[in-house]
Parts: sequence; structure tokens; C-alpha cells
Amino acid sequence: MKVLFATCATLPAGDGDEDELVDALAEVGVHASWVAWGTPVDADLVVLRATWDYPERLAGFLAWCDARPALANPAGVVRWNTDKSYLFDLARAGAPVVPTALAEPGFTDWPDGEFVVKPTVGGGSRGALRVAAGDHATAARHLAELGVRALVQPYQANVDVAGETALVFLGGHYSHAFAKGAMLTPDAELDGSGLYVLERLTGASPSPAQRRVAEDVLDAAAALTGVPRHELLYARVDLVPGADGSPLLLELELVEPSLGFRQADRGAPLRFASAVRAELARR
Repeated sequence: MKVLFATCATLPAGDGDEDELVDALAEVGVHASWVAWGTPVDADLVVLRATWDYPERLAGFLAWCDARPALANPAGVVRWNTDKSYLFDLARAGAPVVPTALAEPGFTDWPDGEFVVKPTVGGGSRGALRVAAGDHATAARHLAELGVRALVQPYQANVDVAGETALVFLGGHYSHAFAKGAMLTPDAELDGSGLYVLERLTGASPSPAQRRVAEDVLDAAAALTGVPRHELLYARVDLVPGADGSPLLLELELVEPSLGFRQADRGAPLRFASAVRAELARR
């Protein structure tokens, strides 16, 4: 059985997080290799991984995904999840989403306190700006420079201490979690590829409240997309603490998230391999 990990030309073998997956898959009879998205492929399964240049080439990326019937996650899920306005769908479904407004050039309904402006289609925190309370001129200028629709969210100050918690699901089942330090800080910088802001990552043990929220979010996403959660090869639920400490959904990553295998226990690559085998058998 042959699996291709889809990446981008800038990162021909990903960012290193999947290095152990190739061996884990080989142990269960699956050959895995890398391919840049946009090229012809011949495989039993194509798994989106480090396709992190797609925001600048979205139409082409979605067309390429649509033409890949053996794609994980499925193209319909990718189309829904590439635009962060899916957060409004999840909020309507009852998920505790960070308060979010949709902004286009000319937007004036800025939140009180610090807030964040980020494009609805983007990744790696590129284009995201943390704005000081009351600095509406900077926010408006940034929105105009983006030239696309953006999300506006009150900055959750507890992130500066607690960071984000990313809960990873494989084949619909919880696998592991990792913590990300605050991203939108004055010293934040892009990695050498220019595709993502460098992250400070550590392993994490999510609280029962975080586990409940993450499970509910995944159930809601399955209902909204019509794809049963066990047919989602991977999912990452990013939570931040709200003002009262309760977990809020910042993002649900179903397209190409880093899954934190370097921060996970040694069994995580094996769980991924089993999930891939199950997906191949289902197809």
C-alpha cells in the first residue's frame, strides 16, 4: 500500500514532525513518501501535511484537492475548513468559540481592549496582528493591507501565561496533546521558510474540561460536514483559556495542521499508522 504525504515545494520533506511516521507506517506494510501538492499523484491515499503555501494559491489548491478522491482529510472538509469563517458554523452549533466578528475593509466595530485581526484564509499566524486597545487606526490599516476578509477577536490575555492547548485526534479518537506558547508577542518571528511563526511547543495533559470541549467540537464538525468523525484521519482542536479560565475554541484544524508528534509519547506515530491502515481498509 502506498501513501503520499502532500507538502509544498518550500518544504519538500515537511518540517520534520512526521519523520517517525514513515518508519511506523513501514512496520505495518505501508510505504510512505512525500510529494508537493499541485503535481500528479498515484497513491492509495494522499495525506495533506505541510501544504502551507496554499493561502496564496487557494483556488488551485482546492481544485487539486477536489481531483484527489483518495484524500485525507476529504476535499469537502478541506474546502469548509480552509476559511476560518467555519468558526461561525461551530458557534451556531453550540461550541464555545472565542468571540469573533467578520471584517472587511471599512469595518469599524472594533472590540474594547486588546484584539487580534487575522485573515480568514491563512496559516502559521502569518497576517495575524495583535492590536493595542483603542488603536483602531492600526487595525484599519492592517485590514486594508490584507485586502481580504479577516476575523476580529478579543485577545485572550490568559494565553500569555497558559498558552494554547492543541488536542490531536487520529481516526476520530483522542491521541495526545501539546502546548503552544503565546504566538503574537513582540519577539515573534517567522521560520526560515517564511511559512509559519516559530512556536514554543511542549507536551501537555489536557484537563477534563478541555477534553469535553474538544470532543464536542469534533462531533459538531462531523455533523456540519457530513463526514463521520472516524473518517477524519486527523484533527487538531486548539483551545485557549477565556477570562474565567474555561476553554474556548480558537481554531479547529482539519486541513494540514502540525500534529505535534515530536511532543507526543512514543506511541503516537503507531496510532497514526493504525489510523492510516483503518482508512485504507475503509476505502
